[in-house]
Amino acid sequence: MRGLGLGAILPVVLALLFAVPASAHGPTRQKVIETVEIGAPADKVWALIGNFQDWGWHPAFAKTEGTGGNDPGATRKLTLQSGGVISEKLVKYDAAKKSLQYEITEVDLKVLPVTTYEAWITLTEDAGKTSVEWKGKFYRGDVNNDPPPELNDDAAVNAVTGVYKTGLEALKKKAEGG
Repeated sequence: MRGLGLGAILPVVLALLFAVPASAHGPTRQKVIETVEIGAPADKVWALIGNFQDWGWHPAFAKTEGTGGNDPGATRKLTLQSGGVISEKLVKYDAAKKSLQYEITEVDLKVLPVTTYEAWITLTEDAGKTSVEWKGKFYRGDVNNDPPPELNDDAAVNAVTGVYKTGLEALKKKAEGG
């Protein structure tokens, strides 16, 4: 160590100090993608799902209230059958491409254990059938290390997957006249 001055040791010590926080692990962004093929034209399916202010087609929601129509920045409150409320904002809306993007602005983690949630719904028609893709990206309900089971990654992914699957199954049934 003789001959190593403070100028040579200081960068090594600083690198070690800053390396520890950089290696800390936080939550990773989760993603859920669910699709369904519906035996109906895209216009018929879009007529059901394309109104941001009315998601009565989804069985989890007892009521949808909102302002702003289908314009970006429009807001809505989805009241669940259980009484919980999810507040959302429309980010993008393209009726011609039959797609929309929205984000959750407020939710009780007991209702849906996610944070920083955004989602996209896109319809694609082929030979009179419609493929609906519902994609969401989000973080778990508790972004700290070692979250409780009800707020961890699995809980978040399972909850969102359940919302999407239930909704898409109901949409298919309604659009196909069942």
